[in-house]
Amino acid sequence: MTRIVPLNKEAHRSLKIDARASAAYGDNQHFTHVIVNEFPQLVVHYPILFSKDRNTGEFYCGAMLGFEENENLFLEEWRDLQFYRPLGLQRVPFYAHGREVAIDLDHPRVGVEEGQTLFTEYGQPSRYLQRIIWAFQDLEPGIQVSKHFVARLLELKLIEPVDMEAEFDDGKIINCTGLYTVNQETLSRLPDAVVVELFRRGYMRLIHYMIASLKQFPVLARKKNGRILKTTEDLPGIRPAALG
Repeated sequence: MTRIVPLNKEAHRSLKIDARASAAYGDNQHFTHVIVNEFPQLVVHYPILFSKDRNTGEFYCGAMLGFEENENLFLEEWRDLQFYRPLGLQRVPFYAHGREVAIDLDHPRVGVEEGQTLFTEYGQPSRYLQRIIWAFQDLEPGIQVSKHFVARLLELKLIEPVDMEAEFDDGKIINCTGLYTVNQETLSRLPDAVVVELFRRGYMRLIHYMIASLKQFPVLARKKNGRILKTTEDLPGIRPAALG
């Protein structure tokens, strides 16, 4: 259930929001939508890839957070504010309402006893709400720029499926399907005029961010493997050496 209403400084002055990263609030996503504005922050932690919307079949940009459904390997870092958290998850439970902000009053983050306030005693946006407002100022235009970026790469046949497989110390092999990246061979053959166009539109920089972010895939695999080993160590009578 959702009950989305425009945010009101009088009606919602005492409302508090639990803004912490939590699986209980829907942060347990292994792949999440992102916008191109976020690429500079994302590239240092997450593989940035393309995927297709299950309902529309349209390509979109996303950050890989885990290997399996409902697996986000960064929740602890997000709780401690160590790593950048994608805007699409930061903004929950808020929505754009024209030039204003709306809130889902039925979301479990809303109405907690201890949490972030939305307004000061003078009716001004709190620091937390101001960050949400800034997030939407990036999200709204960023969504459109991201769509144009994807559309141009499709026109140039620069998007290709990527085969990403990881093997873990518990014997499990995971083949990450439904993911796409930049076709570097096609990129290298583009005419000079097209390269200049992509550069001037800022797309070449975004392409390089995506290519560079692939280095985060083995880092992500080691992160998951470390958790597997820790779980194994915690089991009675089982030692990591037994996994060889």
